[in-house]
Amino acid sequence: MNSKPRLAPQPAPFLAMEAISKAYPGVVALADVSMTVQAGEVLGLIGENGAGKSTLMNILGGVIAPSSGRIVIGNVVYERLSVTESHAAGIAFVHQELNVFDNLDVAANIFLGREMQFGPLGLMDLKGMREAAKPLLARVGARFGPEARVLDLSLAERQLLEIAKALSTKARLVIMDEPTSSLTISETRTLMKVIVDLKAQGIAVIYISHRLGEIEECADRVVALRDGRVAGELARGEIRHDAMIRLMIGRDLKALYTPPSAPIGEVILSLNGVTTQAWPHARADLDVLAGEIVGVAGLVGAGRTELAEAIFGITPMLGGEILLDGKPFRARIPREAIDAGLYLVPEDRKRNGLVLESSVSDNIVLADLKSLSRQGIVSETRVRARAAAQRERLDIKAVNLSQVAAELSGGNQQKVVLAKWLSMRPRLIVFDEPTRGIDVGAKSEVYQLLRGLADAGVGVMMISSDMEEVIGVSDRIVVLREGRVQGSLQRAQLSEQSVLRLAVGAN
Repeated sequence: MNSKPRLAPQPAPFLAMEAISKAYPGVVALADVSMTVQAGEVLGLIGENGAGKSTLMNILGGVIAPSSGRIVIGNVVYERLSVTESHAAGIAFVHQELNVFDNLDVAANIFLGREMQFGPLGLMDLKGMREAAKPLLARVGARFGPEARVLDLSLAERQLLEIAKALSTKARLVIMDEPTSSLTISETRTLMKVIVDLKAQGIAVIYISHRLGEIEECADRVVALRDGRVAGELARGEIRHDAMIRLMIGRDLKALYTPPSAPIGEVILSLNGVTTQAWPHARADLDVLAGEIVGVAGLVGAGRTELAEAIFGITPMLGGEILLDGKPFRARIPREAIDAGLYLVPEDRKRNGLVLESSVSDNIVLADLKSLSRQGIVSETRVRARAAAQRERLDIKAVNLSQVAAELSGGNQQKVVLAKWLSMRPRLIVFDEPTRGIDVGAKSEVYQLLRGLADAGVGVMMISSDMEEVIGVSDRIVVLREGRVQGSLQRAQLSEQSVLRLAVGAN
């Protein structure tokens, strides 16, 4: 008599979150969420901003307590975790919002709270920490040393520092929240190799990203959250871009690229031989026309942000000429650029785009208080009216206009930055990493805004490290390398290979 085949028993998961719920007054952030992670597994966690991903990870990190449910790590059951218990259980975070200290060097940041000591007095062993940091930095492909000041690091370099810091804790589970949001393709490739290495050591990874191509590449399994609940799960063979989007938002998205609805106009901005402090011996030449979206691509350190800051008057130009509508123009301070209709949406919205402690309405009107004033007194009625109009226009999800910007999701913070400029009279807007750390639904809205601005005759210059984005949205791409424009590609010429060849200086 033949017996039925028996399935091999599945190993107990390293982590199980069982029926986790979290409620705030009037808001249910999580409802009966259950999720497991096996040792050595890469679990992709996806969902729109506000879907509950951050709340779930904060519960796992011991930052907040669940309203109900339990967490099982190994064979240990927790009704809630403290931060200390989470660390002790081997859980490490690579946060999207970087937790580094500008006044310390790289090694001190990596071993913060776990400083090496020597001698009977327990003095800090700075030399030992720097030596221990070197292989960690090499592992993530960092080009800076352990003695480098964090103050001098770029946003991308700080992100690599965060990853190295997580690897230093000998974690059993590493949670990576948007780890590549400021990384170039080559740096992202290095991170993917790091993840393969972690898997080989039996270390689990929860990988949270709005860049679905990365999820598709590295995840063994995907869990999607929507409105605080598990919307579904995908096994390795089912992980596809369209399948993930349907789970996240319950529908398909339109293609990224939308062609212009009107003919491209005249040149708005011309850079002729512009040199910056970052690359004082390189001359940059480019034009931005009315009605087109010009993508600006290049490796980290190519000078993209520095060029934008020189246009906007944040850093001085060392040489060359800028023409605005055919007339010489040079902004010595940002106010002069703003008055001329040149606006910048900065790469780091929290440090440079928002006053986090101020309200949504105050942030929206901050750059244009003069037009809302009479005899030097700001009209609160006008402020509320303008802020309300922009909130409706951009569908900013906030409790009210008095809510402080720090409390908003990343996507809604970006919308507040956009609202500040769109409420004025833009002639040209430079978007530096416009969708960093925001979900696919919010990205789609930002892309529609960019196209709407261009169709209204505004010049749009978009700096992006996301290859899918810069190719999928731009009408034309200019590629910077070491401070100079290496080449320009028309829409029909755009491909990852053509952009990369110019970025690395290949013939």
